[in-house]
Amino acid sequence: MDLNTITTVTHPQTRAQLPAWTAGDAWLAGGTWLFSEPQVHLRRLIDLTDLKWPALTITDNDLSIAATCTVAQLDGFACPPDWLAAPLIGQCCRAFLASFKIWKTATIGGNLCMSLPAGPMISLTSALDGVCTVWKAGGGERKIPVVDFVTGNQRNQLEPGDLIRQIDIPIAALKRRTAFRQISLAPVGRSAALVIGSLDADGTLALTVTASTVRPIRLALPKLPDGSALRHAIAQQITDDLYHTDIHGKPLWRKHMTLRLAEEIRGELLGATPS
Repeated sequence: MDLNTITTVTHPQTRAQLPAWTAGDAWLAGGTWLFSEPQVHLRRLIDLTDLKWPALTITDNDLSIAATCTVAQLDGFACPPDWLAAPLIGQCCRAFLASFKIWKTATIGGNLCMSLPAGPMISLTSALDGVCTVWKAGGGERKIPVVDFVTGNQRNQLEPGDLIRQIDIPIAALKRRTAFRQISLAPVGRSAALVIGSLDADGTLALTVTASTVRPIRLALPKLPDGSALRHAIAQQITDDLYHTDIHGKPLWRKHMTLRLAEEIRGELLGATPS
């Protein structure tokens, strides 16, 4: 869609060249949502392409994902063999309600900034202890765990003019055993519940619930929890008001599926018989 209210497009090449943020501005990365509907309030686009951030960088401690990294780049990344959690990348990429054409343009940072309950890059990065580096509009930066970054349906901790620079995933998290479950009302529909489990070396089970809830919920459970303990923990930490509702699923059904998928994950990761 043409954005016929835009009068200026800037192309900064460094952070110092980023213009002062004003009303009517928007960051442009992939633009798959930005150009999908009218944006009559916008006057200027600040194109991030010329910043040329490396899409993916492995350091001693982290996998660093640039906010401008595309879904296709992340999905095509060749992970080291000891990253047991690597299958989560492909699983979450395929949880997108998007074509391969969108994959080549849509960015990881854009998915986080949209902050939809069903955002699969939110699911992936929150389950793997991801931390956002946010460039503040007034200068400086702050680091925010992804699980805390999204605060509700299309709500997050960004202030006007703030910019996500990258998301860092600890290598330790990528070496954990994981299990993935997702369900939609339609075969290619938007996720209505997406649950990821991971098992630490000490036997602690971590469950990350997204899509069924308005924001990511992370639960840490003791070694070998039984089915009853699992259901109790979910009921305690995910109150009924946190379940999302829209045409893709009502709260009661989403709650039921969250409990069911969590139990399947418990059984897969801990070898327990479903109770």
